[in-house]
Amino acid sequence: MMTFTAPVTEQLFVLKHITGIDELSAHPRFADASPDMVEAIVGGIGEFAAAEFYPLRRIGDTVGARLIDGQVVMPEGFVDAYKAYVANGWGSINAPSDFGGQGLPFSLATVALDSLGAANMAFALCPILSVGSIEAINHHGSDAQKAMFLPKLSTGEWTGTMNLTEPQAGSDVGALKSTATPRGDGTYQIKGQKIYISFGDHDMAGNIVHLVLARTPDAPAGTKGISLFLVPKYRVNEGGSLGERNDIKVVSIEHKMGINASPTCVLAFGDEGDCIGELIGPEFGGMRAMFTMMNNARLNVGLEGVQIAEAATQKAVAFARDRVQSVRAGGTSRDSVAIVEHPDVRRMLMRMKAGTQAIRALLYCASGFVDRAALGIDGAQEMVDLLTPLAKTYGTDMGSEIASLGIQVHGGMGFIEETGAAQLYRDIRIAAIYEGTNGIQAADLVGRKLGMRGGDAVREHLARIGQVAGEHAGLKALAGACTEVTEWMIGSASTDDKLAGSYPFTTMMAVATCGALMAKQLRVAEAEGGNTPFLKAKIAACRYYLDVMVPEALSLKGSAMAGAELLYALDADGLAI
Repeated sequence: MMTFTAPVTEQLFVLKHITGIDELSAHPRFADASPDMVEAIVGGIGEFAAAEFYPLRRIGDTVGARLIDGQVVMPEGFVDAYKAYVANGWGSINAPSDFGGQGLPFSLATVALDSLGAANMAFALCPILSVGSIEAINHHGSDAQKAMFLPKLSTGEWTGTMNLTEPQAGSDVGALKSTATPRGDGTYQIKGQKIYISFGDHDMAGNIVHLVLARTPDAPAGTKGISLFLVPKYRVNEGGSLGERNDIKVVSIEHKMGINASPTCVLAFGDEGDCIGELIGPEFGGMRAMFTMMNNARLNVGLEGVQIAEAATQKAVAFARDRVQSVRAGGTSRDSVAIVEHPDVRRMLMRMKAGTQAIRALLYCASGFVDRAALGIDGAQEMVDLLTPLAKTYGTDMGSEIASLGIQVHGGMGFIEETGAAQLYRDIRIAAIYEGTNGIQAADLVGRKLGMRGGDAVREHLARIGQVAGEHAGLKALAGACTEVTEWMIGSASTDDKLAGSYPFTTMMAVATCGALMAKQLRVAEAEGGNTPFLKAKIAACRYYLDVMVPEALSLKGSAMAGAELLYALDADGLAI
């Protein structure tokens, strides 16, 4: 059985040179993130992920979460592994220090999730969701709510969920129908059904804190009438002890293509008329609170692309080194060689390696701006806003491509479940869909982010990429092409034309951004001598990305500027012919 090894040296290199972890630790708020502490966390979580999360990847897929007598039961080993996760403090890295967390940078929590998810993506979904709950309660909750719920959520003793989607609403949150009726004592009676609730129920934690979007009586239609409610699985007594179970029923769990160890639940609230919740933030403030939950969650979903890309690359390289087949076409020997020696296999492996490093740099870069925004540094939040759709879309697209390449490297064995290569592709495929589909992310880029400061935020970002490009002609050309599309979209393009070109434009922007980050790493590696195995590999991956993968994105300019006319050349009936 293949083992998993967290890419600790790579993670530390990117943290230092892309995230700028040393710069962050110079601020009093993050002073505890000393070099020794950073190394201890990155190395420690890597060892933990390999020892506790990775061995459960297979049983999580084959057995999966099960609904037994109305309760979700996790596969064997998950409860103990989660308890170890809590006991070792891995869930509290970025949680607020005022409520039992360590208060360390978000970027360090990003590295922790990188290793955990590469070892077992489905399992790592659980702490990702709790992060969103902590964010929402910390930013919008009352002092009493923070004191009651954040300490347990921060340690991971309790977990959190986001309850947004309903059967009739899908991505249109404004169409939700769940209700919240005042009970006269400051609490609300919650009633409605939510679908696609990841870790909506399980047996690993003492309580589950559901954050539920619902409408109060006479609320305005659409998104303006939505409020956010805190609805725990078990009611919490004044002293913090658990009371009786709330009126929340697990109707079913979905049978999915992948992430089978992540219970995706249909939850019914208030079927018996006794589901009690508390309002978080002001009435009708649900959308604002929802985006607090979702914005960093979108980055963490982009990070899932990195996780699966790392796992798939490790698995493919190991297989290619062991699998002996055929004579190398350009070689002098007539003996069969390991397939790693064949040019086309090398092409796939180099693409996997370079693509993984590129999206890791993008996600770690974005995480550094999240920390700078928390410190109140000018321009940081604007960069988070700009990078989020790029990171979520390109991170998950590249993760899916790399997982698919991993199957291809395995050949026929990749299509057989026992090798585990297929699981990685099945697991990552959801990431382009949830937390706002990648098409929605692209629409956000051209509909909202492109207009920031009248377009100057994007113009300045592209100008910086052009400066970083230096002698890399392909990267300089791509930055120029992105600028040309930007000016067309801001200028003469109609809304339909912008949306028609939004997806290829998002990819162009993401590849240009990754190209700049890879160019920066290349210069560092060369300046450090490039004479260690790690630095040699880093230089090769950066050069491959810049020389082979960046120029590909230039071809998307035509698609980005083609307009919407051809999309509507056929009506709905014509598409069915």
